[in-house]
Amino acid sequence: MDEMDKLLPQHGGYRRLKSFQLARLIFDITVRFCERYVSRFSRTRDQMVQAARSGVQNIAEGSQASGTSKKTELKLTNVARASLEELRLDYEDFLRQGSFTLWDSHDPRRDELVRRRCSNADQVALWVKELHQRTQEPLPELAANAVLVLLAVCTTLLDRQIDAQSKAFLNEGGFTERLYRTRKATRNKR
Repeated sequence: MDEMDKLLPQHGGYRRLKSFQLARLIFDITVRFCERYVSRFSRTRDQMVQAARSGVQNIAEGSQASGTSKKTELKLTNVARASLEELRLDYEDFLRQGSFTLWDSHDPRRDELVRRRCSNADQVALWVKELHQRTQEPLPELAANAVLVLLAVCTTLLDRQIDAQSKAFLNEGGFTERLYRTRKATRNKR
């Protein structure tokens, strides 16, 4: 391993993170959801799309920044988590204000959707339509609850990611500490 490999650890790779993949799916679904169910004149529509986008972008940016700043990685991952929490509240508000039902944490439809492992918005939309055909429940209610299920999974993953990043930062330090150790090791070799 050369000195630069020690100094700048492997970073980026966010596209492989399940949290990133799920956040991007949530963003895609949110754009469709807002186009269909939220008035284009509503400020909430823009807020929802921006919160979903922020979740995706901050995961990517934090991962990319991790090579030189674990602190920035941790901060941006937490911003992503906070943005998705804001989005969760918007979906809950949508259900409450529309007099729709919010699924409780033990609703079997939650597990059904998670087991489906949808990888794109079309697959989630198909599941929602199938569920609507079986139950005759309103499509907006089913769609909002489906996103809330995905948000719960994604925020749980982000909580674990933040915990792991915090521990890594405490144990390994950041760029400044690596820079010092690398310089010291180089001097000691001379």
